[in-house]
Amino acid sequence: QVQLAESGGGLVQPGGSLRLSCAASARFFSISAMGWYRQAPGSGVQRELVAHITSSGNTVYADSVKGRFTVSRDNAKNTLFLQMNNLKPEDTAVYFCNKWGAFPEPWGQGTQVTVSS
Repeated sequence: QVQLAESGGGLVQPGGSLRLSCAASARFFSISAMGWYRQAPGSGVQRELVAHITSSGNTVYADSVKGRFTVSRDNAKNTLFLQMNNLKPEDTAVYFCNKWGAFPEPWGQGTQVTVSS
């Protein structure tokens, strides 16, 4: 049973936008703080926390994406979103969602975001 499934990535030019989605299990989604993470090329298994959102909707962003990315959630549909605007080449990475904090779920496949002209 898939616990996390990311989608919405693609190839976009610098300055463009993408909206990522993460379908999560109802078992934990509505009661969990959730985060978006990314793994850049050549970074090994190191994942960077991009943004997180609490179960009540409070959000925190990494400095590198503040003002450009917006994380949101739909608890009724067990779905997490990441709206990414004004994308830069350094945003190129595989993006993952998971719980924020302790006891992460098994990681999904992620969705590739490539920002290039």
